[in-house]
Amino acid sequence: MPPDLARSADRPVDRPFRIAIVGAGPAGFYTAAALLAQSGGTAGSDLRIDLFDRLPTPYGLVRFGVAPDHPKIKEVVRVFERVALDPRVRFLGNIDLGRDLSVADLRRHYDQIVIAVGGQSDRRLGVPGEDLPGSHSSTALVAWYSAHPDFLDLPVDLDCAVAAVVGAGNVAVDVARILGRNPLDLATTDISDDALAALQTSRIRDVHFLVRRGPVQAKWSAGELKELAHLEGVDLIVDPRELELDPGSERELGDDPQAQKNMELLRAIALRTPTGAPRRIHLRFRVSPVAIEAENGRVGGVRLARNRLVGEAGSLRAEGTGEEFVLAAGLVVRAVGYRSLPLADLPFDAKAAIIPNRGGRVIDPASGAALPGLYVSGWVKRGPTGLIGSNKPDGAETAAAMREDLSTHSPSALAPLAAIDELLEERGLRRVDFAGWKRLDEIEIARGRAAGRPRVKFGRVEEMLAALGTGAEIGAQTNPARRS
Repeated sequence: MPPDLARSADRPVDRPFRIAIVGAGPAGFYTAAALLAQSGGTAGSDLRIDLFDRLPTPYGLVRFGVAPDHPKIKEVVRVFERVALDPRVRFLGNIDLGRDLSVADLRRHYDQIVIAVGGQSDRRLGVPGEDLPGSHSSTALVAWYSAHPDFLDLPVDLDCAVAAVVGAGNVAVDVARILGRNPLDLATTDISDDALAALQTSRIRDVHFLVRRGPVQAKWSAGELKELAHLEGVDLIVDPRELELDPGSERELGDDPQAQKNMELLRAIALRTPTGAPRRIHLRFRVSPVAIEAENGRVGGVRLARNRLVGEAGSLRAEGTGEEFVLAAGLVVRAVGYRSLPLADLPFDAKAAIIPNRGGRVIDPASGAALPGLYVSGWVKRGPTGLIGSNKPDGAETAAAMREDLSTHSPSALAPLAAIDELLEERGLRRVDFAGWKRLDEIEIARGRAAGRPRVKFGRVEEMLAALGTGAEIGAQTNPARRS
């Protein structure tokens, strides 16, 4: 069994070793789980972890990024709940780094700080018309139908016949599926009430899925594609000519089992005869938006350039052929990737959209030296790649770096353990602990039960706090060990 983190190198300490993790999504929870495991798994060890989140609800991307019709993926919260209920861990929701606390505040109260805030924004296409009404990022649209407090009032207008989704990953597939499927199929999910109402009156009958490169380079999983191909009441349409491959793509296909599965599915789909279903999803390859065109002050179409693939196998890129055409569409969703945002008092690599680091240790970009006590995990560490489970080995790597650093550095003098609570109270902050979240969870599930749904989510933070009543620490989770 590994030694307690707080007693590495046989150096005794007279207080618990303290860690602040900023961001209570998958990256934060997996990092906390790895730290607990590395401490020997003993509840009495001298390790204390505070998991901060700016929202009153934990789980981040699992709550606000997983499609409502994929409930099994959300079952990972059972793993996270076990972490949150460990007596060495505390959830402090409704506390925002930058708004309520600074990095300097955390340094005064914790030995090590992990930033695990994910990708809060989106990559842009960089084309004219991108900001027209009716053009949305997938970051915003997914958050809207998932009842994220920041996007409840997103002006989504589905009063059009055609939508275009730009992208080639699983998020793009999710968006196309939600827009294209029968809304009755969503009425028994935890989709937001506003989104469900909008989809029930949607006029969208055709969704065009626009992919910049070819079918071999598409990043969706075969399972996601197969689900799209078997939606009831939806024809998935693929032009066989768009599945013709250049020599470089042929070579890539031979080395990529996932691409082989995708191509097998796509070729089978292309041979199917459309059934005349009321809705259609069209997969379009080797096309790039060069402009989003306006009609009556909002999105009216997408000007597309046809592409060819150039370069060597493994690094093929899209190059315009010079041919362009316009796809009439009243809604455009840009699903070309997430992007982390800079945080005050922390270095940031604007090009890669990450906090610069080596193996999870935050570094000074000028000198390359590690900044003591600062770490990253998840998308803000490596970029927005991988699935939810990809954060598990990522968190373990960061936790291992933290443990190694502890073995060579004596814990510094910190404010008393209870001082962070006192600071939050002094600033009049209403924090929500895990018991408070569980109360919200129970209320959402009860509301859902009455409607034949798994839950009806709270949307606005004010509604969540009102449901929990008053008090500095909403939920009043009792853990005497935390006051030691």
